[in-house]
Amino acid sequence: MLLNLHSYYSLRYGTMSLTELIEHIRTNGYDTAVLTDINNSSATLDFIRLCTDAGIRGLAGMEFRNDNQLLYVGIAKNEMGFKELNDLMTFANRYKSALPAIAPEFKNVFVIYPFGSISETNLKDNEYIGIRPHEVNKFIVAPKKYLERYIILQPVSFKRQDFQLHKQLRAIDNNILISQLEQMQVAREDEVFMSLTELNKTYSPVPKLIENTQHLLSECNFNFDFKTSKNRKTFTGNRYDDKQLLYKYAMDGFGRRYGADDKRAKERVLKELDIIDNLNFSSYFLITDDICRYARSRDFHYVGRGSGANSIVAYCLGITDVCPIELNLYFERFLNPKRKSPPDFDIDFSWRDRDEMYAYIFNRYQSEHTALMGAMGTFRDRSIIRELGKVYGLPKSEIDRLIQEPDNMLNKNEVTHTILSVYNQMADFPNQRTIHASGVLISDNPLTCYSALDYPPKGLPTVQFDMYVAEDIGFEKFDILSQRGIGHIKDCRELIRINKGVTIDTSTPKRFFTDPIIAEQLRSANTVGCFYIESPAMRQLISKLRCDNYLTLVAASSIIRPGVASSGMMQAYIERHLNPEKVEYIHPAFKEQLEDTYGIMVYQEDVMKIGHHFGGLDLAEADVLRRMMSGKYRNVNHLAEIEDRYHSNCREKGYPEHIAKEVWRQMQSFAGYSFNKAHSASFAVESYQSLFLKTYYPLEFMVSVLNNYGGFYSREVYINEARKAGGNICLPCVNKSVYDTSIEGNDIYLGFDCLLNLENKLAQLISEERKRNGDYSSLENFHLRTGAGLEQMIILIRSGAFRFLGAGKKELLWEAHLLLNKNRNTHLQVGQLFSTNAEKPQLPVFVTDELENLYDEIELMGFPVSGSIFDLAKSDYRGNADAKTLASSNGKIVRVVAHLVASKTVRTKNGSLMKFGTFIDHNGDFIDTVHFTQSLQKSPLRGKGLYLIEGKATVDYDCPAIEVHRCAMMPIKPDPRSV
Repeated sequence: MLLNLHSYYSLRYGTMSLTELIEHIRTNGYDTAVLTDINNSSATLDFIRLCTDAGIRGLAGMEFRNDNQLLYVGIAKNEMGFKELNDLMTFANRYKSALPAIAPEFKNVFVIYPFGSISETNLKDNEYIGIRPHEVNKFIVAPKKYLERYIILQPVSFKRQDFQLHKQLRAIDNNILISQLEQMQVAREDEVFMSLTELNKTYSPVPKLIENTQHLLSECNFNFDFKTSKNRKTFTGNRYDDKQLLYKYAMDGFGRRYGADDKRAKERVLKELDIIDNLNFSSYFLITDDICRYARSRDFHYVGRGSGANSIVAYCLGITDVCPIELNLYFERFLNPKRKSPPDFDIDFSWRDRDEMYAYIFNRYQSEHTALMGAMGTFRDRSIIRELGKVYGLPKSEIDRLIQEPDNMLNKNEVTHTILSVYNQMADFPNQRTIHASGVLISDNPLTCYSALDYPPKGLPTVQFDMYVAEDIGFEKFDILSQRGIGHIKDCRELIRINKGVTIDTSTPKRFFTDPIIAEQLRSANTVGCFYIESPAMRQLISKLRCDNYLTLVAASSIIRPGVASSGMMQAYIERHLNPEKVEYIHPAFKEQLEDTYGIMVYQEDVMKIGHHFGGLDLAEADVLRRMMSGKYRNVNHLAEIEDRYHSNCREKGYPEHIAKEVWRQMQSFAGYSFNKAHSASFAVESYQSLFLKTYYPLEFMVSVLNNYGGFYSREVYINEARKAGGNICLPCVNKSVYDTSIEGNDIYLGFDCLLNLENKLAQLISEERKRNGDYSSLENFHLRTGAGLEQMIILIRSGAFRFLGAGKKELLWEAHLLLNKNRNTHLQVGQLFSTNAEKPQLPVFVTDELENLYDEIELMGFPVSGSIFDLAKSDYRGNADAKTLASSNGKIVRVVAHLVASKTVRTKNGSLMKFGTFIDHNGDFIDTVHFTQSLQKSPLRGKGLYLIEGKATVDYDCPAIEVHRCAMMPIKPDPRSV
């Protein structure tokens, strides 16, 4: 008779997880319960599933509120009633409207109003009034005509000891101090579980309420099918036509990819098509293919990856560019006879194109059946302390101290004790519903059959449950991702066409794999700006592996991942790759299955292979290991069962215990971090596409990187790369520059987007107006045509954007102040824009120090352009080594002067901190540094800037670095503008 349960998915209201709710339902003697989270159904189907597993009859409902005002509780009679509840909430979310005070005409929903909010004479046949325990006596004496219209309503929101936690959550939700909470903003303290015996005793004076409640529950039946797929079942309208269409498309693609005579490839295509049809996955492939066909029709560059990239059918369709035969991709990783869900396709688009792709998908597959995947943001770590600190009125300084110095004596007081006492309780509590980074659901039935829909700011419907619930109820998402690396490739091709008059095709990347010039570029780790292979760690790995081919890069793309690196297997891979004749296999199964990776598990497929061939697990169990590794599995108990079975199998096979444990340790270390081989191969393809463009068209490539605002490094580093490649880097110019960076021959003009405080509207307008009416001829002409105010004019003058006028900045600043005198009427007619010939005053001759320009550029853009940061150093000393000579100084103490451009902090096994630094020397070349704990404590890195570094040069597999002993920032010349 629990008709009104709130889980902690009643955000910032309830305090119990679904597991806790179910445990209390059982221990308090109930066999039926209704989850009625406030204004959402994000946890409903998960609740039903867990109840079924626990032998409890779980029912679906929803509590409807406008802000803090309880309107009514809806209880679904069946699955159709659940849809009605979701439809009502979805309508309110979509149109940002208040919920109706009186429930609509539901056909399959019981509605319960709070006592006193509605007259019994106004109730519809499906409507009741709920009586809470504290209202029983009041109800007994109240006049009533229709006793059958009243039922028990005992809300449950928290455990008895968690009322204070509930209040804290309510204060956070209302963004007020906990002392400011009003009665209507907080639940009653008795919204806790009562045992069934206690509940019956409470309502024994009015047994009719018990009878009515039992009757209402008996009318409800929620039998949700968790086993069948909820994705759109057909693409064409029936399975047979889907099969025929997929066969046609696949065979057309087979001819393009392999020609007509490749028997091995054809045999695999036909085998896959047969399994795809038998498992009823044809529609999933056809929908993915349809999305890719539209992208190609719009000339949108994309990359297909995910487990589906193991499929030769996907390769033939053009969903992926990875040949599974060439890479010996594990077919069972793609599909196996026990697999119930289709393979996973991730499609990466340029960040500029993804919104149009969303628009196509939502229009093509109907909004009622298409939605973004939801996600759940949680309270975590510091955010908990910050939120609690605010509701207790702590100033920011005290909150910061509590976070950064938890052991400080000033933290020892009643308020901070209260905050810290609930810290662990709130850890990982749901805080807000958000959007999954890329997932799209396309369903056969309307999505409100499964969830109410949210409408976040972008306006696209979003289901309220997350990817884990989606998988449990039978959904497979389509991952439509946004990636800036793809924007680099697409934009670079267009820049090459405009600047060089050459049309470039990157859609057939196989030819890049055998290009010796690209191979040398890769081997030298000259990869800054290239997708996935530009970070310091990846450049070092490429150097250590002496990587100059596609297959080695595929492996590198996976072994760089934390799981492989932290297990020690990355180091082992490097050693074995360089000395393959010294490889020793831990067991014959490793040589048989992993000879191409020297007996090391590099990919998710490798763990499946070893789990199956070495550990005796069947393919379904091995697939659970794969899902564990990708972070998509949450059944810890099932995982424990598989581990027990693995060790049992190893004992039966007679393996030494220490070997069985070591192999399991290696498999476990991959959890959540490793790639499948097809995924790594897809990344490597995109890396090669970027590398081809950087090798042959370095200037256009670096401009495209700058214009996509993405990459590991700051804009300054990419400009340095362009300069090293022969580019003439030009400051913004109102007669040359556009909004973003542009190129003419070897001249690269920085765009107005790089000026930190320039208004975006003006930044866009400058080139648009110039295109309409020609070049600007003077400050006055510019002002009259753009309406730029004095502050914006000053920014442009100081950035050098008016240098074509031949006057110095100081003269131009004087002129701008005179021009924009507050008393001057600047609202001239359009016809006067080009005809003003105001006399200019005679100004004294100003002297400008080049140092002033550098400081202007740093202030306005964040970095110097007309010089380098080395020009700011007081000393001309540049050390006794640089990037080019470091390798020859192996083991020696060196001193270098270099500019810090990136750093990474790492926690060691004993909990202390160390850092890896990335510097640029005076030649523009990279130097990598290692700062161990003791060195870091004595000589901390204090942010980007120019450093003098002293340390030991080390060379690890031909990759030089400096083990820093001490370092300090170099003194720089004072800013002459402030003198």
